[in-house]
Amino acid sequence: MAGTLYLVPTPIGNLGDISRRAAETLAQADFVAAEDTRVSIKLLNHLELKKPMVTYHRHNTDWGGQAVIDRLMAGESCALVTDAGTPAVSDPGEELVARCAALDIPVCAIPGPCALVTALAVSGQPTGRFTFEGFLAMNKKNRRTHLDSLRGEERTMIFYEAPHKLTATLQDLADVFGPDRPLSLCRELTKLHEEIRRTTLGEAAAFYRENPPKGEFVLVVRGAEPQPEGEVTLEDGLALVDKLRGEGLSLRDGVKRAAKELGLSRNQLYDLAVGK
Repeated sequence: MAGTLYLVPTPIGNLGDISRRAAETLAQADFVAAEDTRVSIKLLNHLELKKPMVTYHRHNTDWGGQAVIDRLMAGESCALVTDAGTPAVSDPGEELVARCAALDIPVCAIPGPCALVTALAVSGQPTGRFTFEGFLAMNKKNRRTHLDSLRGEERTMIFYEAPHKLTATLQDLADVFGPDRPLSLCRELTKLHEEIRRTTLGEAAAFYRENPPKGEFVLVVRGAEPQPEGEVTLEDGLALVDKLRGEGLSLRDGVKRAAKELGLSRNQLYDLAVGK
C-alpha cells in the first residue's frame, strides 16, 4: 500500500507560526522533501527533529519527483515543504501532487501559512473575490502580455514579486491599469521589518525608483471598476484598439483583445477600425 504525501506549510517568516499539527506531521513522516535542505534544517532544528531529507525543487521535478514517488509507492510517508509557505501553491509541488493523484497515492494538505492569503487579509482591498497571478515573467514582453490580459479584471489581483524586479513591475502595472489604481504592498510579512504600504500604482512606482526595494513583496491590486451595462460603445473599443496598436499589437490582434475585454462585436469593431 502506498504511503501518503503530506503538504506541510512552513512559516513565511516567524517560526512561531508553525502549527502543532504541522510539527506532528513532520515528526511522524518517514522523510522530508524540501525545496532547500539548508533552509528546512533550521525549522527541523527549531522543532528538535531529525529526519532524512531529499531535495525537490523546480530544477529537479523530473528525477527528484520520481525519487519521492518511488518511496511513496514503497509505503513510506513524505512531508513536502517549501522554504516558506504552502507547498503546491505557486510552487513545483503542484506537479508532484498531480503525479500522486494520477497514481492514486494519498495526498493530505495541512492548513497553515500562505503569503497570498495573509497579504489579502491585511491589504484593505476587497477580499470577496480575488485572483492569484503569482510571479510575473522576467521578459518584459511576456509580462506586459500577461498584464494586458487582466485589463478588465474586476477581482482583486495578487502578485508575488522579488525586490530586483519590483520597480519594473510597478511601472508596468501603472502603465496598464493606470497610476491611480489602489495598491497594497506587503513586504516581509510576519518578519521583523514587516511593512504594509497602502498607496497607488503610480505613487509606488515613483517611490521605489528613488528607494531601492528590499525583501520579498506581495502586491495586492484593486480590480477594475465594473463597467455599467450598455455604456460601452464601439468608439470605446476603437480607442482601446488604438492604444493596443501603440503598444505593438497588430490591428487584428488589437481588435480581438479589445472586443473580448469590452464585450463588443469583433466584426463590427474590425470594420470600424479598418474604415477609420
